[in-house]
Amino acid sequence: MKTIQNQTFDEERALYGSDGLEAVSCRFDGPADGESAFKESRNITAKDCYFNLRYPFWHDEHLTISGSEMTPACRAALWYSSDISIRDTKLHGIKALRECADVRMENCDVISPEFGWSVRNIRMENCTAESEYFMMRSEHLVFDHVKLKGKYSFQYITDSTFTNCEFDTKDAFWHAKNVLVKDSVIRGEYLAWYCENVTFENCTIIGTQPLCYCRGLKLIGCRMEQADLAFEKSEVEAEITTVVDSIKNPKSGVIRVPGAGEVIMDDPGAKGRVVYTNE
Repeated sequence: MKTIQNQTFDEERALYGSDGLEAVSCRFDGPADGESAFKESRNITAKDCYFNLRYPFWHDEHLTISGSEMTPACRAALWYSSDISIRDTKLHGIKALRECADVRMENCDVISPEFGWSVRNIRMENCTAESEYFMMRSEHLVFDHVKLKGKYSFQYITDSTFTNCEFDTKDAFWHAKNVLVKDSVIRGEYLAWYCENVTFENCTIIGTQPLCYCRGLKLIGCRMEQADLAFEKSEVEAEITTVVDSIKNPKSGVIRVPGAGEVIMDDPGAKGRVVYTNE
């Protein structure tokens, strides 16, 4: 593998089509304002590098990035690439990861609206993220110890697992399918509407009107706080350990709960049952 070190590149497609290249402490920045530094490359390592130009990693294979920074000017940094490892890196440009496959991220900081669209097979550990429409239409996500702040997160995702996470995001998991969330805190409005086969286990769920219009929904040993008008028109089996503010018109299933501030059953199609566990 060829190594380049302490160099600055600002021209268009500066290292286009490279194969077997290690860039160490390099800067992709400058007055030429060029794009697509590593486009159509493979077997690339970028270590302690600074990216301040657009589209550096498109159509790449076998890519390792560590200790690096992608600034807000580094838009759409990774698209259409596969076999990617990103560690100890800041990804601060909009649309930083799209249409990629087989991605591993560890100890990264993401500030990127529209991050992670249509990604297949991504593992994220010990990361923080701030984003809108985070991970939309992605599949096979495995997240552990991820902290997220945003809006409209995880919409249309499938076949995914989340453990030990903290999510502060409204409209999360809309239309999600085949998802398990364990040992996590989810805070926000309108959680997981229209989802299918989603399970929350040992989670704390905070916010108004959660879990409506769901199919195959399960809650196992979960806490619910500030949760009013929950479960409207949902097919649900739930074991909840706290009093719920209000439950409205569950379509079917059984909701086991210590108590509820109010149970609203004014829809003749609502056949779900609320069972008080403290009686």
